[in-house]
Amino acid sequence: MSDHRPTAEGTTGPSRRSFMGYVIAGATLATGAEMTLGSERADAVVPTPPGPAEILDLNDLLTLAAAPTANLITVTIGTDGRASFALPRAEVGQGIITSTTMMIAEELELPMDRIDVTLAPARPELMFNQLTGGSNTTISTYTPIRVAAALAKQQLLEAAAIVLGDSVDALVAKAGVVTGPSGQSVGYGDLTVKAAVSDTLRARVTLKTRTEHAVIGTPQGRTDARDAVTGAKKFAMDLDVADALPTMVARPPTHNGEPVLLRNRAEVLEMPGVTDVAKIPTGIAVRARTFGQCIDAIRVMDIEWTGGPLAGESDETILAKVKRAEAPMVVPKVPLLAQQVDAEFTFRFRSNSSLEPNCAIADVRADSAEIWGSMKSPVVAQEEIAVELGLPVSKVSVHVTEGGGSFGRKLFHDAALEAARISRTMGKPVRLMWHRVDEPRQGRLHPLATSRVRATHLLGEVLSFEQRHTSVQTDFGHGLGEIITAQAAKLPVGGNLSFAQTIFTLTQEVPYNFGAVTQLLSETDDRFNTGSMRNIYSPDVRVASELVIDELARRMRKDPVAFRRKFLRSGAARAALDKVAEVGEWGRDLPKGVAQGVAIHKEYKGVTACLVEIDTRPETVGRTVRNGVTGPRVTKAVFAVDAGLVINPIGLEAQMLGGVMDGIALALTSSCHFEEGHFLEASWDNYFYTRQWNVPPELTVEIMPSESGQPGGAGEAGVAASFAAVACAYARATGRMPTEFPINHADELAFEPKPFTPSVVQSPTDGLDHTY
Repeated sequence: MSDHRPTAEGTTGPSRRSFMGYVIAGATLATGAEMTLGSERADAVVPTPPGPAEILDLNDLLTLAAAPTANLITVTIGTDGRASFALPRAEVGQGIITSTTMMIAEELELPMDRIDVTLAPARPELMFNQLTGGSNTTISTYTPIRVAAALAKQQLLEAAAIVLGDSVDALVAKAGVVTGPSGQSVGYGDLTVKAAVSDTLRARVTLKTRTEHAVIGTPQGRTDARDAVTGAKKFAMDLDVADALPTMVARPPTHNGEPVLLRNRAEVLEMPGVTDVAKIPTGIAVRARTFGQCIDAIRVMDIEWTGGPLAGESDETILAKVKRAEAPMVVPKVPLLAQQVDAEFTFRFRSNSSLEPNCAIADVRADSAEIWGSMKSPVVAQEEIAVELGLPVSKVSVHVTEGGGSFGRKLFHDAALEAARISRTMGKPVRLMWHRVDEPRQGRLHPLATSRVRATHLLGEVLSFEQRHTSVQTDFGHGLGEIITAQAAKLPVGGNLSFAQTIFTLTQEVPYNFGAVTQLLSETDDRFNTGSMRNIYSPDVRVASELVIDELARRMRKDPVAFRRKFLRSGAARAALDKVAEVGEWGRDLPKGVAQGVAIHKEYKGVTACLVEIDTRPETVGRTVRNGVTGPRVTKAVFAVDAGLVINPIGLEAQMLGGVMDGIALALTSSCHFEEGHFLEASWDNYFYTRQWNVPPELTVEIMPSESGQPGGAGEAGVAASFAAVACAYARATGRMPTEFPINHADELAFEPKPFTPSVVQSPTDGLDHTY
């Protein structure tokens, strides 16, 4: 097959929609793809040159890293006429199995219910192409998946031309059947062997134009919806692995403490159902017939612990250390009469645990190991577990299961590594599940941070805008999805810092013409278990920026929306801002104590805008909800998103709704209090994520039209703008700029902390008493 075919314009050579792919040698048809890329810009009175993230952002980095191995990801057609595809990403509720199915269906002309998208196990040969993060999945896979599907259809058509005795141009592929002009037809399943090749060959294929799309861009229900609501969906703890008994770990009372000795080992081993007890670096593991028996065993354990590196520390001592690490502002030269705005904000520790408990299954033998779990960086997990066990990577199998949420948590394979250690020590398969109490106290947290902003202005123009973000270290030990960069991030001198600086630089944008703009990151204190929470640095950075923008507007006596419109450099950002202002009725009359707030965020090759209304009146703030934190309430939210080409509008809307819930929680209620070396929160009953009583009664998501031919990122895009809009609304409602988040963190605790020893609480028996 020639590399050059006549294009739609009739000239010879590659067209803009023409891509290279591979027909993979084999008994039935399998195809893979090569990869490519794309980008935007604007200006005003005191123009700001494009920042690093506007030239090459995190998504570009991840997409470029994935490109060399894109051809190893294949679409296969079976003799039953079904297509199969092993997606090298983690499905954790964001809907990528559905959107991937849609992309294949579009180019392959096959109904969605005849396409099987599964999750690929760890494949070391994929290198950087098996990392799920940075809202990059659809951006990086959009072209290669469609190329592989289109090439499969092309091969099937060529095989059908021989079978039906017609030219390829005379044939029509529809719903898995190829039909000729005479009405004769043949199914994909009957063609797959004939379309196969004995030697892998490189071929050119032309993709559909956007106007030809019949599946992409149309609302589609999730392919896994029925299984999810009927309980048929399989998560790690649902798998039937022979002899893998329930296993849990007694954990230290202080963050990152370590076990010294289990004093009553014999007593624990005699308890009902208990089969094994083992000491591991993170605690004392117990294996039993049921998880209830594991809990009972942990509650009687008499363990000697070390205090760990954080014994005696508290929120305030950690904050003081962060403040000492703050980098100085470097004010650029500005006219003598310029005025200055300075503001400093504190963001407390937050948990990024998901609804699915941290869990994994491991079966470690003398010469092999098999691991099951939801992992967003499975190659790193496979390679690091192999090192831990002293096995070749080829002898460690890591199976990626669907996950019940992630929010960045599953970038780390803590449970998988722990399960492997326990299985090796006990010499038996284990079904490890963390207790709900474990996650906020010993799991990974979003770091405590400060963000300082200094802006100068003169005669209605902003001349400079500086931001210094300082944080407890964010662990990037997962690297870019394989062991080389993962180990590089752990180097003792500058390893993780270099990763943090790279991620910060490639994600942060100031989308306004504010003259001289700088945003710098400093990180300190690596004693905590941390990780990237949804949207990484952006929510905190954006809140600090947008609050100062509101303050600039106030000092210049400008309307906040009009002020933003004047300085925004992106037409897409102005359009999104105009949309939320229109739909949200910006400026409408509201009672005293009720106010609107608005914010913009630009990232992931897209832009978002959010308008909220917040009620801070005493009757709202003081309302009582059993076992709940009330306080100010967001009563209305309008969210506009331009995510480029949208694969599934329903999926995009769902992601934005979740992002708004995140933003409300980050602004008002959710944080972890650190005291005497341990975190006080334990489980969801006292970690106050947005509850139903704090959800806005009015919530609208507007998907902006886009001319882009490429999708933007959506998984994290809803958080930053919503967090910032709530903060700005609160400032306008109360007349004072909030400087600590969440706003209720410093208030008296709304709960009584659960005990720290034993590390798990007794399972409740009064569940019905807590229903409404």
